[in-house]
Amino acid sequence: MTNSLCTQVGSIAAGGRYDNLIGMFGTKQVPAVGVSLGIERVFTIMEQLQKERNQTIRATETQVLVALLGGKLPQAAELVSELWNAKVKAEFMVHKKVMKLIDRARESKIPWMVIVGERELNEGIVKLKNIDTTVEETISRSKFVEELQRRLNQ
Repeated sequence: MTNSLCTQVGSIAAGGRYDNLIGMFGTKQVPAVGVSLGIERVFTIMEQLQKERNQTIRATETQVLVALLGGKLPQAAELVSELWNAKVKAEFMVHKKVMKLIDRARESKIPWMVIVGERELNEGIVKLKNIDTTVEETISRSKFVEELQRRLNQ
């Protein structure tokens, strides 16, 4: 940690004696000490260190957002369970508007989406979308897990 970084956020911990404080609320004087930690300042330092290393700060560890258009909750649970079984960090969201689903992935910096609507369900396919490049491909429903694993390990 550099000194310039520390001066930007100030101190991250403080402490002292508070002998008279407890006596103000009771009848007898009690010797006391206290310590505080500025957790927001610690986070600021951690974010700065990650930026210096050119690392992206992500709000979640989720690697894949399974996005279902409409109200097909059982299918969403089935798809995300397959990813979990393959040790892929995934979550799912069901919404009628695809842009709401894409916005969720972008805001959380989730790198991949599996998009499934009525047509995809009927045809046995899924759409695989890379959020950074916005490239979208159609993949067989039966092979989407291994394809995602391959891409995540690149």
